[in-house]
Amino acid sequence: MSTPATPLLQVRDIRKTYGARIGCTDVNFDLYPGEVIGIVGESGSGKSTLLNCLAGHLAPDEGEILFDTRADGLKDTLKMSEPERRMLGRTDWAFVHQNARDGLRMGVSAGGNVGERLMAVGARHYGNIREQAIDWLDRVEIAEDRVDDRPGAFSGGMQQRLQIARNLVTGPRLVFMDEPTGGLDVSVQARLLDLLRGLVREMGLSAIIVTHDLAVVRLLADRLMVMKSGHVVEAGLTDQVLDDPQHGYTQLLVSSVLQV
Repeated sequence: MSTPATPLLQVRDIRKTYGARIGCTDVNFDLYPGEVIGIVGESGSGKSTLLNCLAGHLAPDEGEILFDTRADGLKDTLKMSEPERRMLGRTDWAFVHQNARDGLRMGVSAGGNVGERLMAVGARHYGNIREQAIDWLDRVEIAEDRVDDRPGAFSGGMQQRLQIARNLVTGPRLVFMDEPTGGLDVSVQARLLDLLRGLVREMGLSAIIVTHDLAVVRLLADRLMVMKSGHVVEAGLTDQVLDDPQHGYTQLLVSSVLQV
């Protein structure tokens, strides 16, 4: 993959602590347009803390998160006003939760869930909104005749696909994913991963994916960061890190998968 000159996201010296406990510290990386970075590590390694700091769900204690905005170029998202951050979250950013129910309006129809995101960025024509919603349901393999069903009537895999449609309908440039296949059956995981890989490539999305599953990052991520105790202990091209891990902790992670 050829690398554009300007990163979409620049992360500098991010640190988050919880009293004496380190959530994450001294995290630095650049993310380029169309690139997918995976963050892996055991529970408590700091990967979810880092993701939530990057996505604006947690306020880090130190650091900068510079995003290449469409209108004003590089801006530190930590210094944005609340309305600016909300608009960024509706347009250029999206967040896919591990539990789809956290990212859906369970009392609203499938079509309404997708349409709400369009309305949040100014769409008002009901016919156009419904048409786009049906189109996106089709893209995530949900039949048109389910457009008026509520998410509670869907399986876990369908709910996750609906959450993806809701997030991607406005054409974001950066998607944060927190264990997007967690809790799903293996066959459902495989189908969802194929769908995600196709959408990421088709739309030229940049993404940051947190997972404990090395198979997920092997399939989706261009680059990989390995976290332990809040620190990034190894980083590099995904295949290189997984095939020839240098840090002892990464070697342990990889060997534990191979032994399963």
